[in-house]
Amino acid sequence: MKLTRRLWLHGALLPALATLGALAVAGQLFRADLERSLDRALLAQAAVESVSLFDGPGQKVHLHMAVSPLVEQVRPFAPQGYLYQADGRLVMRYPPVAEGAPEPPRRVPGNREGPPLLTTEVAPDGSRWREVMVNVRSPQGEWYGLRLLASLGQVDRSVESFFRMAFSLTALMGGLLLIVQTLLARRLSRRLGAIAQSLDRLREGDFTLSLAGDTGTDEIGQVGAALREATARVRGAREAQERLIANAAHELRTPLALMRTSLDLALRRERSLEELRAALQDARTEVDRLAVLSDSLLDMATAGRGAWDWKKGDLGLLLTHAVEGARAEAERRGLLIHLEAPAGTQAPFDAGSLRQAVDNLLGNALKFSPRGGEIHVRLAAEAGRFLVSVRDTGPGIPLAERDAVFEPFHRVAGAEPRPGAGLGLAIVREVARRHGGWAYVAPGTGPGAELVLELPAAPPLEGRASG
Repeated sequence: MKLTRRLWLHGALLPALATLGALAVAGQLFRADLERSLDRALLAQAAVESVSLFDGPGQKVHLHMAVSPLVEQVRPFAPQGYLYQADGRLVMRYPPVAEGAPEPPRRVPGNREGPPLLTTEVAPDGSRWREVMVNVRSPQGEWYGLRLLASLGQVDRSVESFFRMAFSLTALMGGLLLIVQTLLARRLSRRLGAIAQSLDRLREGDFTLSLAGDTGTDEIGQVGAALREATARVRGAREAQERLIANAAHELRTPLALMRTSLDLALRRERSLEELRAALQDARTEVDRLAVLSDSLLDMATAGRGAWDWKKGDLGLLLTHAVEGARAEAERRGLLIHLEAPAGTQAPFDAGSLRQAVDNLLGNALKFSPRGGEIHVRLAAEAGRFLVSVRDTGPGIPLAERDAVFEPFHRVAGAEPRPGAGLGLAIVREVARRHGGWAYVAPGTGPGAELVLELPAAPPLEGRASG
């Protein structure tokens, strides 16, 4: 069923039918309430008439309604009254000629000691009348039957007026709901259609998604926002992949070109043993460079997609081992490493990948710190997360490049060439991301740079599933 028809059905037709059903029940309750009110009025009038039938001069029987000073004012809605003797013969009635009332037959009073009897009469013309019959005893001991009739026409007219008004309002409400649901259906169809078209484009590999016009905060708006965010992430990942491939190709081209040049020069003419050895040594250097690059690429791929062994461990102990492993290289370079890590800091992590990320941070600090410098490694806990920071005394990182340094093969502008594949910090950020955290350069203007690896105190969904 189309969205428009579904909204018509559930947003207009069904509410209108439910309203009609409720109004039908309300109309019947309204009728019953009016009839009960009429019965109470008849009983009250019968009570008044029964106690005043014989209070006239000489205790002559009479009806109070006939002598009321308001008889002309109440005639249109006052009940009709009949008084019968014990044998059923009519003694008197009010009004003298009952207009539109059924012809009163002889009425023999029933159970003289019984309660008033309420019934509904239908006249030959189809009109309905409500009747009450009361037995009254005169001071002389004679029994009379007092019969009062009130037309139900006013009740019927009131109920009919109620139904006309209710049905008219229901029809108006149904029409308004139909218009509103039509407009809503068009708007929802347009928004959902835009999402469907975007999904079709995504399925075809087009990641230039734009749902900027839909700024709603409802569920559809949230779906659109989530789709925009997911598309942006996929687009960013694809662009990063393309940059990685391009940069990897560029990084591979240089050592391969140098190897080819060295080998071509060695083969171009007769070479001495020393010259051949030098050419082979140059080729070996480039092969080692290619090996480092391939190992780094493999490490990055493993950090992004490999299966990890999630366990709860001591972060401080892991940092201690990493720092001890880097002390020899630090001493060779004339550097001091300071560690500040409280013992017993338990957190869920994959030990292998996290150790590699910390080693990369330490290696980066060792690479850029001048001789005689210091490296500070610190572990801190705050607001449900752990912060592993490594601060060096090197040249620092320009503010504009503090996020770009975590991209593969990125080189800081103006920095001296350093050994390495340029993937160390990219691996750090990928490890942090898979742990549910992040890696960034801490703000600061002092000498050196402080790189932070942020880890959550609770494991991500992947870690919960495997742990």
